[in-house]
Amino acid sequence: MPKLKLSIVYYLNSLPLSWGFIRGQQRELFELDFSPPSRCADLLAEGKVDVGLIPTIEYQRIPDLKIIPGLSVASKFRVKSVLLVSKVPAKNIKTLAADSSSRTSVCLLKILLRSRFKAEPFIQSRSPNLNAMLQANDAALIIGDVALKAKTDGLFTYDLATEWLSQTHKPFVFAFWAVRSSAQPRNCSSFQDSYEYGKSQLEAIVTEQSKKLGLSEAQVLSYLTQNIDYSLDRENLEGLVLFYKLAREYRLINSFRELEFLETS
Repeated sequence: MPKLKLSIVYYLNSLPLSWGFIRGQQRELFELDFSPPSRCADLLAEGKVDVGLIPTIEYQRIPDLKIIPGLSVASKFRVKSVLLVSKVPAKNIKTLAADSSSRTSVCLLKILLRSRFKAEPFIQSRSPNLNAMLQANDAALIIGDVALKAKTDGLFTYDLATEWLSQTHKPFVFAFWAVRSSAQPRNCSSFQDSYEYGKSQLEAIVTEQSKKLGLSEAQVLSYLTQNIDYSLDRENLEGLVLFYKLAREYRLINSFRELEFLETS
């Protein structure tokens, strides 16, 4: 029987979740694909992969998906890797360049701009180069490793998880594992096992990635252990459902779909 195909996001924050599939005992269970978040979702929608670590908004857009329970990429206060960087206060933004690698972050930004800052700027997709984005626009949305390395001195900088928390008093869930209903992976426990392996190998991840990204080991460790939360607990689920309901209210999705989880027993 051929292996199921698994699409993994190549950002730093996803590595603890996927480390077992990359380096651990789970590495032979799936055929792996490495893509940015939006591409992971597109591959899943097109049936080219069976499981993906997808931006959470995609669950509302792609039919016949189930969520693998217990795991996510979330933040309970400050995420540090999803930033609105602006030359003017947020309420005055007229034009904005967005890294479209994660459509969840773009939806979150639209909700916050309208509800929190009363702004509705013209938004265009651009490659994630902060200097180039700001040359022709008032502001930029940057995510992932680009945001972690960004130099934002002298600019208005808004952490979207912090802004969401201030607005809603809820954490924010950026991504989770989702599987096509027809796929039914036989090794459901492997996702938790992969994460447990990632936690056990955190020192190796930090050492390797700090060199790759040009960040200190202390910065990488703090980010992975303090800023990112990998659970999908009750509090995170409440924040997720609220995000979906607001996305529907602001007509960013066509309908609200209840959460459906993969049976793992």
